[in-house]
Amino acid sequence: MTISTDLMELKEDHIREKYTLVEVMLAGFDHTPRIATTRNAKPVTERSSGLGTRRRFRSTTPGFTTRPNTASEGVRLSERITECDDDDPLMSPLQATVLRSLRRALSVAQVVSDQFADQTGLSDKMRDNLAGSLAANQIADFEELLNATALISLHVFANMTDFLLANSANDPDSDLDIGDVEEIVVDNPQLALHGALWELDQKLSSFANSDNQLIAVVMAFCEKLMEKVARRAEASSRLEPFTSVNYRVEAEDFEINGFIPTARARSSSLTMTFKKPHEVVGNHIAKHQAMKLSKMLMAYDFDRKLNPFAELGGFIFTFMGDGKPGTGKTTLIQMMAGLINEYCQNAGYAFRYQNLSTDSIDSYQGKSAQNAKAFIKNVLDPKVIGFGTVDDIDQLAGKRGDRQSSAGQLEITAVLMESFAGANTVVRGNCTFGMFSNYPENVDDALRQRAGARFLVDGPQTQEDYIDILHLLIGKNHQIPLGDHALFEAQVIKKAVAASYDRHSRPTEDALLNVFDRVSSEIGTLDTIAKLGRYLKAIQQADERFTGRAIKNITDAIKVRAMDFELPDEWMENTALFLARDYETKKNMIAELAKPITTEMALQEINRYADSEFRYADKSDEVAIEAAVRDMQRTAEAKRRYLETLSQ
Repeated sequence: MTISTDLMELKEDHIREKYTLVEVMLAGFDHTPRIATTRNAKPVTERSSGLGTRRRFRSTTPGFTTRPNTASEGVRLSERITECDDDDPLMSPLQATVLRSLRRALSVAQVVSDQFADQTGLSDKMRDNLAGSLAANQIADFEELLNATALISLHVFANMTDFLLANSANDPDSDLDIGDVEEIVVDNPQLALHGALWELDQKLSSFANSDNQLIAVVMAFCEKLMEKVARRAEASSRLEPFTSVNYRVEAEDFEINGFIPTARARSSSLTMTFKKPHEVVGNHIAKHQAMKLSKMLMAYDFDRKLNPFAELGGFIFTFMGDGKPGTGKTTLIQMMAGLINEYCQNAGYAFRYQNLSTDSIDSYQGKSAQNAKAFIKNVLDPKVIGFGTVDDIDQLAGKRGDRQSSAGQLEITAVLMESFAGANTVVRGNCTFGMFSNYPENVDDALRQRAGARFLVDGPQTQEDYIDILHLLIGKNHQIPLGDHALFEAQVIKKAVAASYDRHSRPTEDALLNVFDRVSSEIGTLDTIAKLGRYLKAIQQADERFTGRAIKNITDAIKVRAMDFELPDEWMENTALFLARDYETKKNMIAELAKPITTEMALQEINRYADSEFRYADKSDEVAIEAAVRDMQRTAEAKRRYLETLSQ
């Protein structure tokens, strides 16, 4: 995922220069439908007697194909919009918002189109074509560039319109079906926009009978138009000058990143059952780190667009939670999302939670990658606090070399790998990504190593854990006495975490334990950098997948341990104490809480990470062996049956 800090600014005076022409376009133009058919649109009513509904001008749009015999139709979009509410003859605020958004989006689309034409030499070819001096060998190139700039105009128009109207949609009808978008004519930018506005007029006539429906129809139309144009763009080879540059409109804080829809930075209400920390039984280290990470995110400074934890070290950008089915991965997600949501509401920050699901896998080539990029971009948005999850990542992201992985799954794998640890990835500290799986051994090795932290979600472990979870899940409608048990005492996080970390002073996986014992017997207690380095080399010799990236993940985890403190709850509740302070003050306050790194921390984190890799590798190898055995058994059985048929 390329996170560009160099945005090409679209000048405001250039945008406003387009207003006059755009206002004429919205007032009325003639369009002859090329692809779509008229749906008996309601005629626009006359404003007063004696004034007709058709404008007295002819379209100046040039055509490059034979004009069809279909009659031209007058499109008066501004009047169509003001007539959506028949009960009020005056323009409503929402209608004015739609018109202003359309004017703004059409103007920006034309400015971007002009810049593309200047960059590619299309402007010169257009002048030559008007003068009749365009060389015959340039005609094909000329038409390809016109098609490309038409696609750019359509997508920018739809993208910005959808962006500007996002906050005006009170309760859009998610089930609204306006049908397909058909009139996509790419002969040139002006004809393309005329075709889109003509079809929007048709949709408004059929589906918009109120202001709320007006907003819903326009946004639904823009989303369908963006999707269809993006697919058309995948077949064009002339769009690189547009897709390689990010544009920005300062007034609206609107960014254009190729054919990826731009999501407005706003906090949406989450439809999720949140869990409190005491409702997560067991999973002590995972719960502890999730609670710390939730508060870490809140240290993000929106002015500097940087988090002090990201600068000081110890910020978890990506993590993987793995465990058996039913051990509490979903509960952990609900707890973490609930904590961040609560903190953001108190601080007045925008919070965005998104999950990349199997719905993102598409059979259309390139669409899965586009969905994954949109997911990444939305969570990375520096104007929000973001939490992105990839649940059941073993089903979503394909394993390279696995014949069972679909093209869509492999596309998602490539996007996630580049996004989580690519050359251009910038970690600002405003968001985190969690990957969860019951079968991490089925996740591509390189993608799995992009997870900087490991959350072992092992569920309840002790007798006390099982009593606590039984009491929690059985509810209150019973008369069963609790008995001799201190409820939830085992879930006291500091005590439980200390015990959990101590268990990693020695490895738990047999293969790693053999390496640990052998190295310890040769060089003694692992209490120096040199001895720990020899231990790491011995691990690499036992598993060649233990590379330099693994060392980086371990050192990041050690830095997290150095920041092994929770920001005080009162800092989250009273914003003046911490959240509302300037960046340098917050950075100094955090630095004062940091702990020195110890040998015990380093050894425990080496063992924790290496244990997880050996666990994944052992399972992966075992699965591969079992599959090979089954193949051999099937082959042997097939051979036996075949020989029986020969003997009969």
